[in-house]
Amino acid sequence: FIDIAEDEFDQSLIVRSCQVHSMMPMMQFSAAPWRVLTPEECDICRKFAQLHTSFGDYIMKQVRHAAETGEPIVRTMEYEFPGQGFNRKMPQYMFGPDYLVAPVINEDDSVRIELPEGDWRDDLGDTHHGPKILELKDVPLDRLPYFYRL
Repeated sequence: FIDIAEDEFDQSLIVRSCQVHSMMPMMQFSAAPWRVLTPEECDICRKFAQLHTSFGDYIMKQVRHAAETGEPIVRTMEYEFPGQGFNRKMPQYMFGPDYLVAPVINEDDSVRIELPEGDWRDDLGDTHHGPKILELKDVPLDRLPYFYRL
């Protein structure tokens, strides 16, 4: 990140990466956010670090389960929902058995989410019944879409 021209550096990539790491067993940064981000973007990263902290008990439960069973904590959709059409490359993943995480990786800030069967509550508190495809447009930089299996 040394000597990178500001107009060549997309700071939103650091923020979106931070979001994904917030819904993983460990959270890490390739660079200290306060060294490469604006104060506003740094505040967004702080928000997601706090989200990660709020998942501490859930993460430790998944760590203990993984140690006992060998099951992964971060799972492909096919692993969690075998035979339901998720056996292909897709950015969404399961964080343990309860959370579907749908990172925003498109430059236009859109994301396509394929919800499996069942009832799901999203990060905004809305409930969705799957199977269902959601197309979110213009997802703000301070939002990581994720869904809790009800």
